[in-house]
Amino acid sequence: MTKKAIIVGAGYAGVAAAIYLNKKGKKDDLEITLIDRNSYHTLLTELHEVAGNRQDEETVRISLKEIFRDTRVNLVQDSIDHFDFDNKKLVGAKEEYKYDYCIVAIGSKPAFYGIPGLEENAFTLWSFDDAVEIRNHIRDCFEKAGLEQDPQKRSSLLTFVVGGAGFTGVEMIGELAHWSKKLARENNIDHSEVRLILVDMLDRVLPALEEKNSVKAHKYMTDKLGIEIMLQTGINEMVGNKIITAKGEIKTDTLIWCAGVCCSSEADALGLERQGRGGRVKVDETARTEHEGVYAVGDCGALADDSGNPYAAMVENAIQSGDGAAANILREIRGQKPERVEVTFHGTMVCIGNYFAVSEIMGKKLPSWLSVVMKFLVNVHYLFEIMGFRGPFNYLKNELVERRQDKHFIEKHYSTKMQAWWLFPLRMFMGFYWLLEGIKKVTEGWFTGPKLAEFSGLSRGYQLAADAVSAATGGGLRIDEIFDIKLKIVNLEVAYASKMIEGAAVTKDMFAKIDIFNFGSFNLVPWIMESWALSSQGWEMFFQITVTLVEIILGLLLLSGSLTFLASVGTLGMMAMFVTSTGLYYHTWWLGFAAIATMGGAGRAFGMDHYLLPWLNRVWESIWKSRKLKLFFPRQKKSIRKNKQK
Repeated sequence: MTKKAIIVGAGYAGVAAAIYLNKKGKKDDLEITLIDRNSYHTLLTELHEVAGNRQDEETVRISLKEIFRDTRVNLVQDSIDHFDFDNKKLVGAKEEYKYDYCIVAIGSKPAFYGIPGLEENAFTLWSFDDAVEIRNHIRDCFEKAGLEQDPQKRSSLLTFVVGGAGFTGVEMIGELAHWSKKLARENNIDHSEVRLILVDMLDRVLPALEEKNSVKAHKYMTDKLGIEIMLQTGINEMVGNKIITAKGEIKTDTLIWCAGVCCSSEADALGLERQGRGGRVKVDETARTEHEGVYAVGDCGALADDSGNPYAAMVENAIQSGDGAAANILREIRGQKPERVEVTFHGTMVCIGNYFAVSEIMGKKLPSWLSVVMKFLVNVHYLFEIMGFRGPFNYLKNELVERRQDKHFIEKHYSTKMQAWWLFPLRMFMGFYWLLEGIKKVTEGWFTGPKLAEFSGLSRGYQLAADAVSAATGGGLRIDEIFDIKLKIVNLEVAYASKMIEGAAVTKDMFAKIDIFNFGSFNLVPWIMESWALSSQGWEMFFQITVTLVEIILGLLLLSGSLTFLASVGTLGMMAMFVTSTGLYYHTWWLGFAAIATMGGAGRAFGMDHYLLPWLNRVWESIWKSRKLKLFFPRQKKSIRKNKQK
């Protein structure tokens, strides 16, 4: 009999649980349904980038249809108003849903701690709509301030306060500090009029990190970004555009509240036992609630560590608890006993603007530049898990090329866009070159007899090459060195090779050669050639046939525009092989530079990559998500059921 598993909430925990059930439960008779009020999954950890106008808002919301394409997961857009656990039924605004197993992953909401006026007057950064609203409001403040003549109103418009010096608050104020410079310039405002304030009642910023990292972040924000940091300062009340603290008043039109979360308001409809200040749902060590078959995960579930302390409301906890609950559901279906859900935190990273970050990974503090890289890698890994190659590609493109904020000199140049069809003639020319080179070798007998030794003469020393030519022609090969750079391990030589007949040069070609791992008389590449590639006629034939086939394949790939990036990398590899073995004549140097150019998507214009790459990504997704190889895909896309109102 088919079992029904319903997941409520498409946050980090809910998406992780749905992916796990689909991937690991493919042999189980299981119907999987994911219900959320929205049709998209929001990257909550990147909301500050939208609020600070670093990224377009579409970069932080990912269509659930795209995530669960080619899976067994049924998507329903609805909000659950009542959880009838006794009858194993969920009552939504549009329909009722029967289940055998339920994972509650409804997330959290900002906590206002009963501070008067805060919920009514402050902005929060906890949803897609929040981020867009903050961004639009900040832009409006600068535009109004640019026209405002009243000094007090102008000051209030240009004063921005962020409440909470945790991860979200610090990242938000960091984005705002960078964007404010551009906004001030665009609205003819002296940036010295802009006041950025970070307020927290604790005694240091980023209290979850070690003190050394906390001090490092504090210093960067104050010294480099000009942020005022008010610690041990609690907000007592907010009245209109006035914040009242124990140390005085701050007049501002903007307070962004990032000082803590509590269980989502939807949890009130659960009727489950809650615990702690945040009102999270009480669960046992398996993430199961007091009701059979019902699990609470992520920010709404109070899953505890060995000491009995609930795990922090962080992404790693959400993903791992979602996976753990899904695994226990599969165990129950298979008649096994649910197991303890273990959460392992690998580290934390906090980016303060574009170029600075602090992190603690596996107990190690990383330098700022590496922390920024790690933040990128973590996001790339997560997006790859839920979307395949498309997710990381789009993310890196948005972060490195399409970022909205001011860019430094190098970024302005490397992020300049060019239409791929301009590269079409170059790609075709490269393809013809490789194809003709391969065909030429076939006609010269590279498939029928040894040719590699003669072709590789330069790799075994100039004198050997000269002797070979002399014996064959009665002349010689004269090497006229132009210059060289000798670094012991790596040596670069540029010279003219002149073919001599009866003392006269009949040809003269410039070439370059790089010797790597060159120690005295030992040279790595010639050693490999002589002791392996040229060690026997069989090996020689194998390598020369391989080279010929590679040239033909590269030509066909480039001409058809198929896997152009790999073909371009292959071209660079061939150039590297030639320059370290036979030497590379100047009339082929252009190939290396052309290969770099065609790596940038040249096959998407008038090439098969336009169709092939999306198809390959779908094939990969089918393997990754469902552990099944699918080569053909129906035209219709996965839909989200939007039931009519009851």
